[in-house]
Amino acid sequence: MAFNFDADGALLVIDMLNDFIHRDGSLVVPGASRIVPRIAELVGDAREQGIPVIYVADRHRPDDREFRYWPPHAVAGTWGAEVVEELTPGEKDYLIPKRRYSAFFGTDLDTYLREMEVGKLYLTGVLTNICVYATAMDAAMRNYRVAVFKDGVASLSQETDAFIFKQLEEVLQAELI
Repeated sequence: MAFNFDADGALLVIDMLNDFIHRDGSLVVPGASRIVPRIAELVGDAREQGIPVIYVADRHRPDDREFRYWPPHAVAGTWGAEVVEELTPGEKDYLIPKRRYSAFFGTDLDTYLREMEVGKLYLTGVLTNICVYATAMDAAMRNYRVAVFKDGVASLSQETDAFIFKQLEEVLQAELI
């Protein structure tokens, strides 16, 4: 059954990249491949309804300071930084490169959303407790309504997801779908 997005919504697909999802990636999120089919369905539904689909993708320099904390991943121009094949962006989709956790930090995302008169963001992707949560927090601070597909996000554990889902609801008043 198709999901019905709010007319002023946009679907964000966060960091569904080879390095995080594909078994040969450099920083694989265990079990994250399970959300690919659900996100593919949502992307299809959004496109059919004329809802913007926005891919947000880590794109690091080889010497990025983030690699002090994490192994090198999603280096610009590499296979690991590309969206997984099953979720390849379409011609009319947007691709927003980012260097930090939030899709808003240092990017043009907010400008695009305001130009498209988006009021609600539907979030999917990895990791629930890092990039998805940071993006949700920044979206709420910019007065966007936030919804998160519980079956469209993944982290390193179900316990982590449960904690973040509670934070999303209680702190951000995000809608969990």
